[in-house]
Amino acid sequence: MSRNPKRERKPKGILVLERSDGGTKYKYVKHQKLLLKTHPEFDEKWLQEKIAEDPSILGIGELILKDKERNQPGAGRLDLLFQDPDSNLRYEVELQLGKTDESHIFRTIEYWDLERKRYPQYDHVAVLVAEDITSRFLNIISLLNGFIPLVAIQLNTIQIGDQITLIFTVVLDHRLGLAQDEEDEQEITDRIYWEKRSSKTTVYMADEVLRLLKSLDQDLDLKYNKFYISVSKDNKPYNFVIFRPKKTSLRIEPKLKKAEEIEIMLDSADLDVLEYDVRNQRYRIHFSKDEIEKHERLLKEILARAYREFNGDLSTG
Repeated sequence: MSRNPKRERKPKGILVLERSDGGTKYKYVKHQKLLLKTHPEFDEKWLQEKIAEDPSILGIGELILKDKERNQPGAGRLDLLFQDPDSNLRYEVELQLGKTDESHIFRTIEYWDLERKRYPQYDHVAVLVAEDITSRFLNIISLLNGFIPLVAIQLNTIQIGDQITLIFTVVLDHRLGLAQDEEDEQEITDRIYWEKRSSKTTVYMADEVLRLLKSLDQDLDLKYNKFYISVSKDNKPYNFVIFRPKKTSLRIEPKLKKAEEIEIMLDSADLDVLEYDVRNQRYRIHFSKDEIEKHERLLKEILARAYREFNGDLSTG
């Protein structure tokens, strides 16, 4: 009696499946797990190059390589720096062969902290890639949950015949500030929190913009959340625009569909505009202290458009 597929006896670890109609043969080959830490050929430098060539293999997005072996003054070199092309997120990636240990945990956090201080106009995420994410590591990171945006990725290297494959598995993801607006609204803070996190000057700049908003709707007010300052009406979220105060600037993010007319307006004003946030449909514009008044007319126009669009009025007038 014929079978489909037909199973033949082969040496242990190899299984051949052959269709009775003479079709495609499939061969199962037992794999072997490799440990790069002790491998004579595939070392950390090789791993770094493979990730740099194709950052998508990490499984945290379609990222762009910004730098390798990035010098950190007084603190060594950052293995890899990536940026999300659709947002202002940067990922500081530290590689570790073998088990996670305290030195690499601290180094990952230190490099993340140095980069966010050097480039406050971006949001930063610390990433540790290791061959063995230990339970002790997860316990330590759980203590920091809510304070440090950190991603832990476990690497498994598999050899099948004469081929090598890398498998990356995200085992911990504390990327703060990446959730949707409604979820972020759950963590409420206050004005003092933002004055300490950014500066009194940039928080006051949000007050200046609120003055412009009240010309659209007198009932609008500011609400202080953990990741941004939002707009509310009758104590409910009304987020056609949100604010992210930095140390020396205020990032204003109106919720608007991407439009060539708006981009022309922003380009002509020579403002510091980050990439359009496709996910949340927001323009992201940095204003220094003097630019709020200097570009008041432009800002009022953009805010009015966002307000109308949020309320279902798609007209431009």
